[in-house]
Amino acid sequence: MDYLQTIIQKISPWLLDHGVKIIAIIFVAYFIRRSMGVFIGKLIRKIVVSDHFLSEEAEKKREDTLIKIFSTSASIFIWILALLMVLQEIGFAIGPFLAAAGIVGLAFGFGGQYLIRDLIGGLFIIMENQYRLNDVVCLDGTCGLVEDISLRMTTLRDLDGAVHHVPHGEIKKVSNLSKYFARVNLNIGISYNSNLEQVISVVNKVGQELADDPAWKEFIIKPPQFLRVDDFDNSAIVIKILDETKPLKQWDITGELRKRIKIAFDREGIEIPFPRRVIHQAKS
Repeated sequence: MDYLQTIIQKISPWLLDHGVKIIAIIFVAYFIRRSMGVFIGKLIRKIVVSDHFLSEEAEKKREDTLIKIFSTSASIFIWILALLMVLQEIGFAIGPFLAAAGIVGLAFGFGGQYLIRDLIGGLFIIMENQYRLNDVVCLDGTCGLVEDISLRMTTLRDLDGAVHHVPHGEIKKVSNLSKYFARVNLNIGISYNSNLEQVISVVNKVGQELADDPAWKEFIIKPPQFLRVDDFDNSAIVIKILDETKPLKQWDITGELRKRIKIAFDREGIEIPFPRRVIHQAKS
């Protein structure tokens, strides 16, 4: 008991002095972090210039992306600063620690150029609004839903559920599949025996019916319509059908359009040809 009381007597002054300060530092850092998040959110939504090409939902996605990036950066800075202050209260001399960090930074300077390249690339992606959270993009052939964006990299999830982490410095080409609007770009082969005028009439009728359907009309900007004869294939005349849709709805609408066109072609007797192989048996 005497030994325990001696320990308590020795550490009590430290706890009442430095311990209280450490708790205060952590509490203040947490409070500043939460307040900073709210402040950044309000500031971004107020100062970001609205793009008249974007819908209200797309504008919100853009703002959410900026808020997440700046909030994350501010959190890292605040907690690093708080950690240094806590270390100083514990008794670590942070001066030599910072000097050592600088030496290590120089030692890894060659590798650091890639980090700087990633950060600069991320900064331009954000400033130019190339893509946002919940967009579907292809980054040099890697495609998926944007789940997260930081200054250093973008996180994509593809249809198989795989998560891809793409450093911004490695990105050479960005293809955004969900910005402003999307298109259904559908090629269908029809038999050479088909009446082309009938085919055009059926396709346009199906497209208009789809655009007028209450379940789909809010997602369709322009009804699917016949555009042109796109090619003369070996066994089919290839026609192109085009329309404009809300972002991220092009795949659902394409699937529904294919289904309705197949049903309409079967009803009208329009053949969709498929490769056939004829085998002639030589007579012995």
